[in-house]
Amino acid sequence: MTDRKDELAANLAKVEDRIAAACAAAGRPREEVTLIVVTKTYPASDVRVLSELGVRHVAENRDQDAAPKAAECSDLPLVWHFVGQLQTNKVRSVVGYADLVQSVDRSRLVTALSKEAVRQEREVGCLIQVALDAGESQRGERGGVAPGGIEELADLVAKSPGLRLAGLMTVAPLTGEYAGRQQAAFGRLMDLSTDLRRAHPAANMVSAGMSADLEEAVAAGATHVRVGTAVLGVRPRLG
Repeated sequence: MTDRKDELAANLAKVEDRIAAACAAAGRPREEVTLIVVTKTYPASDVRVLSELGVRHVAENRDQDAAPKAAECSDLPLVWHFVGQLQTNKVRSVVGYADLVQSVDRSRLVTALSKEAVRQEREVGCLIQVALDAGESQRGERGGVAPGGIEELADLVAKSPGLRLAGLMTVAPLTGEYAGRQQAAFGRLMDLSTDLRRAHPAANMVSAGMSADLEEAVAAGATHVRVGTAVLGVRPRLG
């Protein structure tokens, strides 16, 4: 375990250096950017080590992995983010541990989250996932709502009991006009965030950027970056 802790500490230090350098280059205070470590596929023991090393925000994308891990780590001072596409039949479980759901992209999901949050007497922060690759279907390849659908969905979240509209999230698209143009994609997300905050000033969270493109996200103005591989290492193949 000591070897693993040393490895994670070294990786965290490198990521911290990258975030600090990106903030300096953008003329932003370091404290404006929150690191979320994406712990998917890694065991609860790693989450525990990360907590010992000062990590406070962790993210998961599959409820079947996240629920037992969150339960095992329930004594730790962590904020849990759910970042994967969320089916309504998993909402009851996810609301039990997730402080924020970053992948809200349809009204049916908002309704289900609200009902369950009220039932469990919890407040769940919600980010609207924006699909910058949305075509005629108005949905992205990896979930998300087209930019034109943000306002209606945000208004629904804002008036739903048990939910708090926290902001916007995106994943750099692999197709469409922003493919391979992370800086432009994240800049577009910031413009959409500005529009959102006119109606919902408290919805100021902007989640963008991962291990490969966190610098571009920080430069654009992201408040949260979601880093997995750069901290935990290359993920084992599943199945």
